[in-house]
Amino acid sequence: MKKNYKLFLVLIFPLAACNQPSSAEDIERWKEEIVAVEKAFNDMAQAEGLVKAFEFYAADDGVIRRGMKVIQGKAAIAKWYENDVKPNETLSWRPTFVEVSQSGDLAYTYGDFTFTYPDTLGAQKQNKGIFHTVWKRQSDGNWRFVWD
Repeated sequence: MKKNYKLFLVLIFPLAACNQPSSAEDIERWKEEIVAVEKAFNDMAQAEGLVKAFEFYAADDGVIRRGMKVIQGKAAIAKWYENDVKPNETLSWRPTFVEVSQSGDLAYTYGDFTFTYPDTLGAQKQNKGIFHTVWKRQSDGNWRFVWD
């Protein structure tokens, strides 16, 4: 009987460890990763343009909603931005809230954005609003958005 008890313990402890919730430190570290990814995404948009940034940070199965359209897939997102972005248009954003799943594979952010564009006379105009992005950790460990 003692032998069976030891076997039971050897088998059950690793299983129990798999079901342990992530620590507060894990959650905070993952939140910091997401804030860093959002910053890198925004920085790329400023330095290299919206087309490159949205294509790079989109998951292969990523989705964006623009107006009443839903654009699905990394290639379609890049094409939409190539066709839609006009010269001298910029978009900048900063998350004000981040939440990460207990498993560390999904996260969402929301925060403030500013879209700057020239009007028909060339004067710079701004639209401000709130964005919402859903992030998914990819098999290579990188975060990519699945909804924007």
